[in-house]
Amino acid sequence: MSDSYSYPGIGVSSRDQAHTVFAQTMGYVALTAALFALGAYLGRNMSGGTGIIWFIAAFACLIGMRFSARRSQGLTVGLLAAFGLLIGLAFAQTLAYYASMDTRALWQAGGATALFIGGFGAAGYATRRDLSAAARISFWALLALIVFGIVLIFVHIPGGALIYSVLGLAIFAVFTMFDFQRLRRNQDMNSAPLLAASIFLDILNVFLFFLRIFSREN
Repeated sequence: MSDSYSYPGIGVSSRDQAHTVFAQTMGYVALTAALFALGAYLGRNMSGGTGIIWFIAAFACLIGMRFSARRSQGLTVGLLAAFGLLIGLAFAQTLAYYASMDTRALWQAGGATALFIGGFGAAGYATRRDLSAAARISFWALLALIVFGIVLIFVHIPGGALIYSVLGLAIFAVFTMFDFQRLRRNQDMNSAPLLAASIFLDILNVFLFFLRIFSREN
């Protein structure tokens, strides 16, 4: 009854469609994560400097998904799969470094990421408040964080790395809530791969921020 009250005129079939989109999207997220892990494994012994090439290729796949989303869902899913594999290759050396230096940090970051995404994702999915304005503010905050990260390369700020990671987690908490709210409201199956890519990027960034925090502590 609460769904009918909150969304007048939406029947059972619409709710079923929304549930189908949710299941499809999360399935794509799982596929992307699996291919990311495969890419990270395959690229663990790559020579230095190749990661940027894979990163550019992964970014190109994201751009391609924007153009193919309304034309061919099959092509969009294929580009999403390629993105997952390529971004795994791009981060392979980074993850291999942490695995060789501090394996415990990887497991801690993974567990913290699961709890973080589960909590803020559930909050975003459940809230009725429109999070679009908060997401726009977070976008500009992310740009400012990138600038801050560049400054940290050249200027030593006590606790700067920790501040950077904590601020990043705060920003992606909003992005995670916003993406899961979009997932709840969306009933277009063709947009499922794009939503999956967005949610996966939330997960990846949160994982990397936690990895910096736990590796520093250990």
